[in-house]
Amino acid sequence: MVKYVKANYFYYPYQVKTAGYLAIEGDKFGDWQAEVPSNAEIIDYSGYSLAPGLVDTHVHGFAGYDVMDNRQESLAGMSQALLSAGVTSFLPTGLTASFETLDQICQTLAAFAGQEAGARIQGLYFEGPYFTEKYKGAQNPAYMRNPSVEELKQWLTSSKGLLKKIAIAPERQGTGNFVNYAKEQGLTVALGHSDATYDQALAAVQAGANVWVHAYNGMRELNHREPGMVGAVYEIPNTYAELICDGHHVHPSACDILLRQKGFDHVALITDCISAGGLQDGNYMLGEYPVIVEKGTARLKSNGALAGSILQLKDSVKNVVNWGLVSKSEALMMASLIPAISVGIDDKCGQIKKGHPADFIILDEAMNLKATYLGGQAVYQA
Repeated sequence: MVKYVKANYFYYPYQVKTAGYLAIEGDKFGDWQAEVPSNAEIIDYSGYSLAPGLVDTHVHGFAGYDVMDNRQESLAGMSQALLSAGVTSFLPTGLTASFETLDQICQTLAAFAGQEAGARIQGLYFEGPYFTEKYKGAQNPAYMRNPSVEELKQWLTSSKGLLKKIAIAPERQGTGNFVNYAKEQGLTVALGHSDATYDQALAAVQAGANVWVHAYNGMRELNHREPGMVGAVYEIPNTYAELICDGHHVHPSACDILLRQKGFDHVALITDCISAGGLQDGNYMLGEYPVIVEKGTARLKSNGALAGSILQLKDSVKNVVNWGLVSKSEALMMASLIPAISVGIDDKCGQIKKGHPADFIILDEAMNLKATYLGGQAVYQA
């Protein structure tokens, strides 16, 4: 059964098609066309835009659910709730923890993946534990250690290959061998929570790392004599910078500088959202740490440091447009295709393409979310 979605704009990769119709063939995208048969079934979004469903490759929790709960119910709850943020694919993201805890999370995700009714789980991301204490952020330094190929082997087995991305600090001993092995297994290696020098970061990229964990945050700053991690983010080509655009983690002007250095097509909007996302202000937990949410931020009660975010990806898209940094089409790519490319899942999500799952969102002229569709079916209405 073929149906057609009518809209004013269709945000394809590197192209915006204007008024017309997009065929939905079963649960897959068909072709865009200017005209349709007179008796065709039409979903009418005249005056609105159709864009690919958003892809969040760094999200710890949402709507009261947390990956570190290590419960299938939490993964199911996140999957369902993220539809309201325009997200149709995501990487549930773990924090620095013991080997055993992370192994259990691998097992839980492997047992559940494929059963989610909402946003699709496209793999697992471990933000840690191979970080440096100096830039620990809101993570527990007691578990931070040198990267271990043996641990990674077990996590890959326990996750049934669903562990897709892992973040490390490149100055840690054994980084080169670890990155080489991870890349051989098809993992994306990200660099962050690090006091690495420019040369240490470069060596990790040369070994195969290609993503920077939430650029600017949790990394050695730029200095004219030692460019540091931030200098490496700016300077090393063919790498992707995660960026949190909530207006609190990174000043809009610093976002602009990053975009000028890397180009929008190498910047992936992420949320780093915690379980408090989508909920009221108040007291919450991030892993083992008490957090207070107020004034648009989540901060550790102990020292006031930022502790993840409560950002929704749909709002990140609006922010970079409203700040005048990129066009609407570029902003949407930064929250869909670019993050998908950065972790090698662009064959499954992140773009309108014939034969791909018909996961898409409907936006009004001000970039507000009107509806979310999964496999051609409306699953969220604003």
